[in-house]
Amino acid sequence: MNNLLIMPVIIPLIVGMVLIIFHKNIILQRALSLFALFLSGFIAFVMMNQVREKGIQTLQLGGWEAPFGISFVGDMFSVLLVLTTCIVSSCCLIFAFRSIGEKNEKLYFYPLFLFLIVGVNGSFLTGDLFNLYVFFEVFLLASYVLITLGGGKKQLRESLKYVFINIVSSAFFLIGVAYLYSITGTLNLAHLSFRIAEAGQDGLITTIALLFLIVFSLKAGLLLFFWLPGSYSVPPTAIAAIFAALLTKVGIYSIFRMFTLVFYHEPQITHLMIGILAAVTMLLGAAGATGYMDVRKILTYNVVISVGFIVAGLVTMTEAGITGSIYYLIHDMIIKALVFLIGGTIILITGTSDLREMSGLIRRHPQLGWIFFIGTLSMVGIPPLSGFLGKVFITQGTFETGYYWLGGIGLLASIFILLSMIKLFMNAFWGETILSEDEEKGSIRGLLFPIALLLVVSLALGIGAEGIQAYIAQATEQLLNPSLYIEAVLK
Repeated sequence: MNNLLIMPVIIPLIVGMVLIIFHKNIILQRALSLFALFLSGFIAFVMMNQVREKGIQTLQLGGWEAPFGISFVGDMFSVLLVLTTCIVSSCCLIFAFRSIGEKNEKLYFYPLFLFLIVGVNGSFLTGDLFNLYVFFEVFLLASYVLITLGGGKKQLRESLKYVFINIVSSAFFLIGVAYLYSITGTLNLAHLSFRIAEAGQDGLITTIALLFLIVFSLKAGLLLFFWLPGSYSVPPTAIAAIFAALLTKVGIYSIFRMFTLVFYHEPQITHLMIGILAAVTMLLGAAGATGYMDVRKILTYNVVISVGFIVAGLVTMTEAGITGSIYYLIHDMIIKALVFLIGGTIILITGTSDLREMSGLIRRHPQLGWIFFIGTLSMVGIPPLSGFLGKVFITQGTFETGYYWLGGIGLLASIFILLSMIKLFMNAFWGETILSEDEEKGSIRGLLFPIALLLVVSLALGIGAEGIQAYIAQATEQLLNPSLYIEAVLK
């Protein structure tokens, strides 16, 4: 029993509830919100080392033993994602201090931001399928309000689409939960894994697995991403960045958890389907990223490409493939927050998101331009930056298992990432400066600090990859051996 497991959920929840009372005290809201994220991140770091030394950590709430009570489970995979979430959300929050606007700050921005983190952290740490649904709804409810912050006409239109899609996917989620409970008599993930392994994954359970795949694909933007480009391009920059960095990743995490722990017995059906979805997602995302001249559309379609690429490693069910997916997932959470913050800063300076109406920003903002360029190289996978190892291992895993077509599409998608991001860099930062200092629409004072922090974290993840190799290896081992998870929860 490890009571620390619930703290990354409890701390932002309590602080968020307190801040509702003091929603007009901006200084207090900023300080307490940042403190809550820092403290949650510190606890996640402590848990990461506990898992490294003692194995998977569990907490049974109320003293009810699994599978009868509510379980929180911290394996290396989930704890790494909680730590990354706290780092990324802290940087986005610092960016929001200077960009979100006092009016929005008083409209419960900080409590909503913390409630979103509650849902994300809870999704990573819960050991129960129904509570995974609950935590999904927690961060979705917060995101419904955050996406409309500012009240623009386009925001309201896209938010209706976003809310409708998530209501439909949540309904399918509950249907899947009901069917699975009627067959197995449990919703505890470890007990589900044990029951299905004991009885065998027959045709009905495989059908339910595909239903869950549809649900989580909608959440992650895996093929079913038609809602994503519009929804992620309308909120204020700090919110768009946290959406791009975290929300699709919860869907990806859920796919990994379910299809390595519960539905792993018929990979020739389920995992092949995941591979096909990943391949089509990468191709469609590449077409979108290279086809637009809009900053936010280019960045959101790059989110789509990365979803397909990360999931490609799961299809292999090999040590190399899973290792690559974990590396790339952590890298992508950091780098997507970075490029979205830079993209929003570009729009703030120029007053437009159209690449044809901007040029030469690197002369007045060289730090911003070169940080973006390094981020682009990292997204493409240039060594020794953080995207390199993930791409190498995922490609190795696909080739080892004979999925040459999937590995080839992943490499092709990397070329399209390069083309789209270099197009953005050349149009926005290179060329003749067309805006004088007086003509710039906004100031970037205070905005470079969180962007630089994310760059430092990204560089550390790439150059210092050997330092976290043991943690990634343990996460891979635990994902590939469901018995370790089952034994830790049900012992």
